[in-house]
Amino acid sequence: MAQETTVARPYAEAAFELAREAEALAGWADGLALAATVVADERVDAVLGNPRVDDERKAGLILEVCGDALDPQQRNFIRLLVNRDRITLLPEIRQQFDLLRADHEKTLRAELITAQPVDDTVRDRLARALSDRLEREVTLEIRLDESLIGGAVVRAGDLVIDGSVRGRLARLTGALSR
Repeated sequence: MAQETTVARPYAEAAFELAREAEALAGWADGLALAATVVADERVDAVLGNPRVDDERKAGLILEVCGDALDPQQRNFIRLLVNRDRITLLPEIRQQFDLLRADHEKTLRAELITAQPVDDTVRDRLARALSDRLEREVTLEIRLDESLIGGAVVRAGDLVIDGSVRGRLARLTGALSR
């Protein structure tokens, strides 16, 4: 995984620069997401892994499935990845592109994991507090996890705030065992 990240990073940065210069970050994000979904399909993956299929046909397959959703620069980027035998890294490239875009736009997706549903007022207040603390526009997604017993866990990038009963019990157990 770390090696994939290292190899994918320069491609993600190049795609990001092309998108930024063209003022088309959203279009590139959508195009990379679509192409990454196509590449991740097991039928397409079988063709991409077949040594008897030449690069032109591999790229053609992806581009045909994507149709008109990709602009000429994006189509060339797909061809480049196929020619350099890096097309299977497209999901990782897309993920790194999304991180670069979020950093550029000062946005962050955070996840609130709770044992019980949260009303909109609490969600909005927490999103504002995270936005203030992290100095980014935070989009908060909520996920229920009944195994937490109570409380909540917030994950925002590298930041994890564990206020769950399960987390408190784990910390207490660790403190008592020392």
